[in-house]
Amino acid sequence: MNNNKIIIFDTTLRDGEQSPGASMNTEEKLRIALQLERLGVDVMEAGFAAASPGDFDAINQIAKQSSNITVCSLARAVERDIKAAGEAIFPAKKKRIHTFIATSPIHMEYKLKMKSDEVIHRAVEAVKYAKTFCDDVEFSCEDAGRTELGFMKEICEAVIQAGAKTINLPDTVGYRLPNELTAMISEMVKFINGRAIVSVHNHNDLGLATANSLAAVMAGARQVECTLNGLGERAGNASLEEIVMAIKTRQDIFAPLYTDIICKEIYPSSRLVATITGIEPQPNKAIVGKNAFAHESGIHQDGVLKHKETYEIISAESIGLEKNSLVLGKHSGRHAFKDKLISLGFELDSEALNEAFEKFKDLADKKKEVFDDDIRALVTSEFIKIPQAYEIVTLSQNNCNKGLASAAVTIKHKDEFISDAALGNGTVDAIFKVIDRISKINGVLKDYKVSAVSQGKDALASVIVKVEFDKNNAVIGHGLDIDTMMASAKAYVGALNSFIRIKNLSK
Repeated sequence: MNNNKIIIFDTTLRDGEQSPGASMNTEEKLRIALQLERLGVDVMEAGFAAASPGDFDAINQIAKQSSNITVCSLARAVERDIKAAGEAIFPAKKKRIHTFIATSPIHMEYKLKMKSDEVIHRAVEAVKYAKTFCDDVEFSCEDAGRTELGFMKEICEAVIQAGAKTINLPDTVGYRLPNELTAMISEMVKFINGRAIVSVHNHNDLGLATANSLAAVMAGARQVECTLNGLGERAGNASLEEIVMAIKTRQDIFAPLYTDIICKEIYPSSRLVATITGIEPQPNKAIVGKNAFAHESGIHQDGVLKHKETYEIISAESIGLEKNSLVLGKHSGRHAFKDKLISLGFELDSEALNEAFEKFKDLADKKKEVFDDDIRALVTSEFIKIPQAYEIVTLSQNNCNKGLASAAVTIKHKDEFISDAALGNGTVDAIFKVIDRISKINGVLKDYKVSAVSQGKDALASVIVKVEFDKNNAVIGHGLDIDTMMASAKAYVGALNSFIRIKNLSK
């Protein structure tokens, strides 16, 4: 192994999906997975196979369609989890099982209710069993940041002897400071002495995930676990784009260390994840936030106009954000549209290209200018599709007296067109009620977000809903349309279709 290469382990599809409201269906996960491969990620944690039939299916589909990327599934140190992981990743050309058990005193006593020797035995058996499915096994000491160093060495020694090739030392609750991580990783790198790759997985509870990850790299860690846009549980994970661009930008400090990430794919990857999950990076988010390259101060604007490096340490173009990109309109031809799709990272077959072009022309008839983000949203919305049990055909709505509104909807279901109407406390409520009536499946709206995809009065409306159809399934639906109410109807029907597919997978 090249000891100067930093392995980028992306867990957007596993830990990132655990962000509240970030659940994705198989088709959405597959699209992100293909983009992660284009981005140059080394290892992709595609999910937690034992968590649900949907997770298993997504990992399995990704494994079938991946090529050069290592496809990984998380598994607790229990036989059922490991078996599910092994079966899910089986089709992948390069595969890994990532098994873990908690090692901190507080976790062992209160969560596991196990003694230290029992934890070591369970870890060793887990690694040995995982090795029967694939040679590449990673072991994590959950809550390593609060684990006693002596016990960490003891359990790591045991799992390395059992065949673990990567030892991950996560700061699961984002507790440690950079100098503490440096001390811990330095000691463990010295102890492991090249017998396994040392990895880190830092959470951002104190806003230190990226700083801790970079400190660990300087201390000898050679794998970093991270997510696009810093998604993840609670305050999120270390941000892939921040880690990669810090190493690239500060080669005066990090050389000869490097990553294989293709930096021009960072912005397209960020936008895809934001579009699918509905979780936008905060405006002042480093690297990919919408203000990351904006300069409002007159002094800053003057400096940038004279010489960019006065206030920009990286260029927008270096991460794939082309500021002067070609804007398409209704007179743009198929060739220009195809070139634009390729530049945005979409490679469609001829049938899909024809369909996308027709959707683009319909949009261009309604919008004066079609921007890159419009096209990203359009292609993502139209071509990451699950089987359409229900399809919205027409919608009309009216405001009534005393705050009530009515909505009339026509839906296609099994080649039959069904029309109905309902009253509601506002138009959106009426739309959702009539869809419930037609489908005979009642949903409870948990979240509703509306945003403009790009700029202008005629901007596309992107609507994302989170709907609970039963106590075990809260699903996400996406809708895109010039008309916000139609986008809302599409989003709700999308959630309904995802729910039906999940129920069918569970049978």
